[in-house]
This record gives sequence, structure tokens and C-alpha cells, in this order.
Amino acid sequence: MTLLHVASIAAVFFLAGLVKGVVGLGLPTLSMALLALWMAPTEAASLLIVPTLLTNLWQLRPLNALGPMLRRVAPMQAGIVAGTLAGAYWMGPPSGTWAAVALGVALVAYALWSLAGVHVAVRPRAETWLGPVIGALTGVVSSATGVFVIPAVPYLQALGLSRDELMQAMGISFTTATLALAVALTMNTHYSSATLFASALALLPALAGMAAGERLRNVLSPLVFKRCFMGALLLLGVQMIVHAQM
Repeated sequence: MTLLHVASIAAVFFLAGLVKGVVGLGLPTLSMALLALWMAPTEAASLLIVPTLLTNLWQLRPLNALGPMLRRVAPMQAGIVAGTLAGAYWMGPPSGTWAAVALGVALVAYALWSLAGVHVAVRPRAETWLGPVIGALTGVVSSATGVFVIPAVPYLQALGLSRDELMQAMGISFTTATLALAVALTMNTHYSSATLFASALALLPALAGMAAGERLRNVLSPLVFKRCFMGALLLLGVQMIVHAQM
């Protein structure tokens, strides 16, 4: 890669870390959306692994509440793993026009859902069977696009969790999805030691961005910032869909 490529990747991960520091999510989604503007979706997904995994592990706190939350969302995690591996086996690595369109559709769907402010509720009795279904769908979307927020995040938001519980549940689900995606990429021979090293380097600007975002959180309105972020994702998604058709 040229120096310009390295600087561009660092800037993307810093910006994505900044968003995560302010609103608590968005690092893999924004990174994937921006990186896919000039590189293949498979390459972009490969770079996400280390920064996404380690920043999500940090999100698993508080550890004293981790056990009960793990048990509650375990069926969903099983679905994520199964869906990701099945999707990778079925569709292969995300590449070509269909992958760009799929990523664009996922970004538009996620942005519209968040901007609409739709509130739904899932009854506790339904979690046992609905969790694996949502997890499997999330896994298939992840294997096709490298983005694992749809439909995982709307489902977790519908469980009636407190803010801290929601952050922890998302951390668990994103960690599972990241590890499953790494396995899927390895299955398709698209995750080498060189890629792992490049992904590890991307962790540094991502952590710097998160630190800056956490400081900005005390100055900015997280709600307004999140709306601007979702609006940007919506435009990026539309641009990717339109560009893929040209």
C-alpha cells in the first residue's frame, strides 16, 4: 500500500473510533462503509477484525454483570455463529457488485431504522426462539457485507434493557460476530498474517478516535451527533447502491 492508502485507512479508523466514543457504536459500520469506497469489501472486512474485536471486548464491562447477560443472549450468539459460517459457505467472500449493493442496502436499512425512532418490544418468552433467528439473519448479513448491526441492534433495543445493559449486550454480540467473521474469512482464504498485522495497526487510530470521542461526549449532544451519523450512513449507502448500478 502507498503512504496515501495508509493515511486514508488511519483517518477512517480514527473517525470511526470517534463515532464509537461518542455514541457507543458505529466503528465497524462506518469503517466498512468508508473503506469499501476504494477497496474490495473482503479487504475492508479483513481490516476490521482487530480494531472491532478489541474495542468491543472493552464494551463487555461491567464484568460482574457479564454472566447473566451472556446467558440471556446466548441463543442469539449461537445463531450469529451459525448464520455467519453458513453464509460464508453459501455465498463465498463478499466481492463484486452484489457485495457493494448488499452493503449499501444494509447501511440504508440501519440508518432509516435509527432515524425513524421506531420502538418495538420483545416479550421475554419469545427470546428463546427469536434470538437464534435474529442471530442467524445477522450472521448472514455479516458474511455478505461485513456489517453486523442489522437486525441485531434493533432486536437488542427491543428487549427493554437499561442503557448499560444494552451497551454490554451489543458488546457481546459484536464480539461474537467479529470472531465468526474472522473464521469465515479464514475459511475463504482471505485472512493472512499480513492482513492480521495491518488490522492490528488500524487499532491505534481507532483507540485514539475513541479517546477523543469520549471527551467530545461531554460537549456534544449524543442524540444530535447520532442523527448526523445516521444521516451520513444513509447518504453513503445510497451512493454505494447508485454507483454499483452505473
